[in-house]
Amino acid sequence: MRLDVASVLLQWATGGLLFLWVTTRRRVVGLGYGWLLRGVYGALGLGALVAGVAADDSGAAATVRDAAAAGVALAAIVALAVSVSRRGAGVRGQRAERTRRRARVAAMTGRTRDVDPDDGAEFPVALDLVAPVIGVAGLLATASVVGGPYALGVLRLLSGMLLMGAVSDAMLLGHWYLVQPGLSRAPIKELVTWCAAVWPVSFVAWCLPDGGIQVITGAVDDGWSGLLGWTWLVCAFTTIGLIGATWFALRERFYSAVMAATGLLYLAILTAFGMDLIPRAVLAP
Repeated sequence: MRLDVASVLLQWATGGLLFLWVTTRRRVVGLGYGWLLRGVYGALGLGALVAGVAADDSGAAATVRDAAAAGVALAAIVALAVSVSRRGAGVRGQRAERTRRRARVAAMTGRTRDVDPDDGAEFPVALDLVAPVIGVAGLLATASVVGGPYALGVLRLLSGMLLMGAVSDAMLLGHWYLVQPGLSRAPIKELVTWCAAVWPVSFVAWCLPDGGIQVITGAVDDGWSGLLGWTWLVCAFTTIGLIGATWFALRERFYSAVMAATGLLYLAILTAFGMDLIPRAVLAP
């Protein structure tokens, strides 16, 4: 299974935008978080397009992959533009939380404040699903481009997409708590739960032959007497260890626990990417 920049960037952008929808569908995180992620992953989609066009790939599958990268970038930009145009409506859950806080303050002080205005229709969160759907179609085509058994390639690409997206979004959301300190921990806990749920799928996908286990045993030569296979294994178990540590950090009552969780997720991004990219580099034909 060949490692190439276009497929990695398409995986990352697709997974990140999918888990953006997972978070925004609850309508509790501020609009700026969606603007940030659509901009970041839209840029990654453009990067996937540029890398795919610059590569020496040819054929229908490569064309579909590149078209999907363009579609992911365009869909993210359109969703960003729609969200900005409807920013006056705000976010329903965020307004409700502010109203509850103001009611508590009013009860204690006897002073009332006006509620936030509701100016027009909110951003339709289903729009955030368009880019991931296009991206998944592109990854199905990419499995033919990178080589190896098609079904196994699809499993590895999609599980890697989910793991990359969930870990990256969880880290970015952790930073967003500095902007929106009153936000419940439920959104970031949901992403961490997704990380834990996706990890075994990705791990098993890379255990199947030919995979990381064959590198460790020497059945596949990495040129380093299996060292890269052991590195992959360390990355895999470190990733799930960091995800577990993040979950326990989020159970602490203090606000600083969210920042500690964010730091752990920084490390989890590095190991999760190593878990996906190292065996692809070793197994490249």
